[in-house]
Amino acid sequence: MDSAEQYGKDEGPAQKVSVSMPAGRIAAVKARVGSRGFSAYVSAAVERQIQRDLLEELLQEKEAEIGPPSAEVQEWAADIFREAETMAASEPAADAHGEGDSPEWRASKAS
Repeated sequence: MDSAEQYGKDEGPAQKVSVSMPAGRIAAVKARVGSRGFSAYVSAAVERQIQRDLLEELLQEKEAEIGPPSAEVQEWAADIFREAETMAASEPAADAHGEGDSPEWRASKAS
């Protein structure tokens, strides 16, 4: 078993990995959290993606079991997502040095 596989998803020592991503995305992350918060931010993003994947799997299982949600429920969910997108779009942006938000707020975004 690979050394990383012997630990649960939130256990074990941190390990370095190489990840390729567009330069603009790297700059956007650094603008939010600075260079020192980069790993924590990426780790939190990976954790959120795992949670989304698990949620999607659960939703597919439930839909197969009980059928798709009604049009009313789908519209309600779409309204909630639109509201969340509006809130995210109005969030204050950090400047190129990660300033503009309190350090506590930036840290909570990465956890």
